[in-house]
Amino acid sequence: MKAEAIVFDVKKLNLWYGENHALKDIELKIMKNEITAIIGPSGCGKSTFVKTLNRMTDNVSIARTEGEVFYHGKNIFDEDLRVEELRTKVGMVFQKPNPFPKSIFENVVYGPRIHGIKDKKILMEIAERSLKHAALWDEVKDRLGDNAYGLSGGQQQRLCIARCLAVEPEVILMDEPTSSLDPIATSKIEDLIEDLKKDYTIVIVTHSMQQAARISDKTAFFLMGDLIEMDHTDVIFTNPRDQKTEDYITGRFG
Repeated sequence: MKAEAIVFDVKKLNLWYGENHALKDIELKIMKNEITAIIGPSGCGKSTFVKTLNRMTDNVSIARTEGEVFYHGKNIFDEDLRVEELRTKVGMVFQKPNPFPKSIFENVVYGPRIHGIKDKKILMEIAERSLKHAALWDEVKDRLGDNAYGLSGGQQQRLCIARCLAVEPEVILMDEPTSSLDPIATSKIEDLIEDLKKDYTIVIVTHSMQQAARISDKTAFFLMGDLIEMDHTDVIFTNPRDQKTEDYITGRFG
């Protein structure tokens, strides 16, 4: 395992919400240009874990963490780390599409504008590149000035992915990105995620084991705040080491 291929190296990560011990001694590695799926029943710590990777949990006043999360060898909890830089490199796409009440174009270039890019030509290039990467350009190129709320749910989610891509992240975290979409839109997003893997490292929380089986390289199974096991996805789904994993995958609980 080459060191440069390790994007995140999580060591003894614990997180509490007040008295609730939500993550317990989590240890795992996330590898470059792979899709890592996080599965497990509701309330098992999946979303909390993913939000820890770009310190979104900092926004929760009662959250407290212990342990280390190394991003390219640098602990993200170090005092000299700038959280804004981390979140630029480690982007996030949420469960429900959350476009801004602005035009399609302004949604995509929101991040680059914040970073000081004002040149209209450069912003247009960023918008076109990001929308193409998000497999949305052909559908919206003639209506970039229209309000983003006029798009379908699936298109809005791809717009949110384009907005994430516009600031040139390295990692994309996705928290159940298709749970509010219909099967056709879900299929498009899954195709997109597989395509994005060439250029990005992707971590996806999913309530759908079928989705994890279809698109991920590795799967981590969480239960009650514990990481039960993590392995290549085909191993997890065909020959898991832990009985709890097998029970969950075969539908005995969850």
